[in-house]
Amino acid sequence: MPVARLRGTVEEKGADWAIIGVGGIGLVASLPATAADALVIGQPTALYTHLHVREDALTLFGFATRDDLVLFEQLISVSGVGPRVALGLLSTLDHAQLTLAIAGGRADVLRKVPGIGQKTAERLVLELRDKVTPPAAGSAAAAAAGPATRQTDAEVVAALMGLGYSQSEASQAAERLPRDADLPLEERIRTALGFFARA
Repeated sequence: MPVARLRGTVEEKGADWAIIGVGGIGLVASLPATAADALVIGQPTALYTHLHVREDALTLFGFATRDDLVLFEQLISVSGVGPRVALGLLSTLDHAQLTLAIAGGRADVLRKVPGIGQKTAERLVLELRDKVTPPAAGSAAAAAAGPATRQTDAEVVAALMGLGYSQSEASQAAERLPRDADLPLEERIRTALGFFARA
């Protein structure tokens, strides 16, 4: 039977997973890095879930919002995009950034996500362009970052991961970068590294 929602206590967590205690049972859920970051061990949580069934494994994926769940299921419907790749997309780009990139035909933005090549990026745009639902033009998310900034931030994440930081750490640093500053890529990477130095 599919598992649609998961409500319980966070018992353990990692960069992209968490163990949620439900009725004496600990269920492991794979999560986008941003969702995992938001969880607090010992605190209650509720996740929207997708149970991925394979011949040799059952894997539970969890999401903070229904929108993220729907987008994840749209992503894995694309040929060549498995759950782990979809999770990487949602870890690097938030819902607004990802849907805007797909709807806007910005394969170049998607290509900056680790594990996404040219053909996969183009296939995502081709198959999902008319299916995803980006935020309204006047929403805060849409106004916060233009296409160039979103692309640059994906490059920042890729650069930080190349320096040895985890996807979770890199994504968190990129999210803290100023959205309204027209900074070159090198300066944005330097600023992100400064967050780690101060920590």
